[in-house]
Amino acid sequence: MKRNETINIGQVARRTIAMEASAINDLQQFIDADFEKVVEQVAQCQGRLVVTGIGKSAIIAQKIVATLNSTGTAAIFMHAADAIHGDLGMIREEDIVMCISKSGTSAEIKVLVPLVKNFGNILIAMVGNMSSFLALEADYVLNTTVSQEACPNNLAPTTSTTAQLAMGDALAVCLIEWHGFTAADFAKFHPGGALGKKLYLKVGDLSKQHQAPQVALNSSLREVIVEISSKMLGVTAVLDEKGLLKGIITDGDLRRMLEKDVPAAAVTAQDIMSLHPKLIQQDQLAINALEMMRQHDITQLLVMDGERYKGIIHLHDLIREGII
Repeated sequence: MKRNETINIGQVARRTIAMEASAINDLQQFIDADFEKVVEQVAQCQGRLVVTGIGKSAIIAQKIVATLNSTGTAAIFMHAADAIHGDLGMIREEDIVMCISKSGTSAEIKVLVPLVKNFGNILIAMVGNMSSFLALEADYVLNTTVSQEACPNNLAPTTSTTAQLAMGDALAVCLIEWHGFTAADFAKFHPGGALGKKLYLKVGDLSKQHQAPQVALNSSLREVIVEISSKMLGVTAVLDEKGLLKGIITDGDLRRMLEKDVPAAAVTAQDIMSLHPKLIQQDQLAINALEMMRQHDITQLLVMDGERYKGIIHLHDLIREGII
């Protein structure tokens, strides 16, 4: 295929983005009573939302299904072509069917729609042609009409599929808010990878992987250095005789003490400790520990269970788990 020597790549890219952004913005006028009814019906559905389509619309349907499932709304994808060759069997009595199509007139859609209606299921159309067969036959219509495709020939689905995707996201977000779906709920469906860890991994899960460095108020300088070195976290907590936290000693505290003209043999932990260490409760999310470290420009926090010292969480723990 020959190159068009007159093409301005940057200009074409910016024009495409502008056209698609305009199409998404225009969708606001189509958020009507039907859209609200669709949200209500899907939210109260005892079955699943079966999303179907053909061609590029089928790909958008799969993305919408993935978003819905990951945010607490049961959904399943059914390819419109496969549906009329046996996959209709996946539709249950309590399910709702949503058919996505730009034209609403493709051959597969015309065959599929009467079959779904014969089953008695609610039929939702997400369609870009409000006078089409699909729009007229559906119980509810989500209007995704666009003025033109970004494709210079006005043929390749570009603006239209972007509009479908945005309408699907609008539906999903409304359902999230309808159900009061929280970050904790989200974590249940995303346990793997860095995203899942940010949502469920607790500070205590990481701190218990280390021994908890600690010294007494009257511990000698040598004992402090040995404790910090042996636990390899660059820090130790200082506890009183009741086991209550009194302070913290870091590598930096040791260096600053050694720079002073002080007899090392007479130095104890309480002489060099910092009195107000940064603390975090063990039931806090690890991502919260990262935010605290960034806020205070430090690399470790003392982990607490109420008033009791439990250990250390270090920046390296968060890096190792992919939180950063």
